[in-house]
Amino acid sequence: MAKKQTKKYAKPFGTKEKVLNYASNTYQLTRPKKVGAVMALIRECQPQALEEWEEYYFEKAYTATKEPIKVTQELLDELGERLYAKITEVVIPEWTKAFEDLTLEDCKEYIYQVTIVRTYDGFLLEKSVVNDGLAKSFPEVEFEESDAELDHAGDIDYIGRVGKYAFGIQIKPITASANFGNYKVTDRMAASFQSFEKEFGGKVFVIFSTRTGSKKSIVNKEILDEIKIEIERLKKYKNER
Repeated sequence: MAKKQTKKYAKPFGTKEKVLNYASNTYQLTRPKKVGAVMALIRECQPQALEEWEEYYFEKAYTATKEPIKVTQELLDELGERLYAKITEVVIPEWTKAFEDLTLEDCKEYIYQVTIVRTYDGFLLEKSVVNDGLAKSFPEVEFEESDAELDHAGDIDYIGRVGKYAFGIQIKPITASANFGNYKVTDRMAASFQSFEKEFGGKVFVIFSTRTGSKKSIVNKEILDEIKIEIERLKKYKNER
């Protein structure tokens, strides 16, 4: 039986998609603080048609800020104008300069650094986050590296076992000055996380970690409270089964 194809309504932007996506993510122009909790809203709505969802969105959407602002078409247009300004005034000049300065040696060194050096840095950072951080914060949990044979291995670095259930950990290294608020889980990764939860019972948590000299630390420390809640949920779940 042929697999049913899901109809897509989104407009393709061709080669412009990459620069639009890069600038939008970099300047957080489609984050909940700007456009509201979009995924939560559409799940509340459960629309049967695009028009139904659009009407519901403009009726219910507010910015996720201390003083929420009603989201309107005018507000979305303003964000589009800001996106255009960022691309033309910042992104294009920066990229143009990078293109002009780029050399063959840069490309060779980059491939080497990503393949060898950054992989090693990431490996050490992962070990430190788990062994010096998570394992000490949650001694009752057995942490282990994700099995390379698992379907989710590319998106989940470690598994935290709570009895026969488990939650997942993805560790993202960032520089001390980086803003991890720009990070956005892709649709593919979201599907992988959901698949993991269905198989192991627990959620997947993304931990941002940075290194300053020899010191390694978790940047989004609030994630530890979320993990603690999940551990207690899995314990309870285990006892109820």
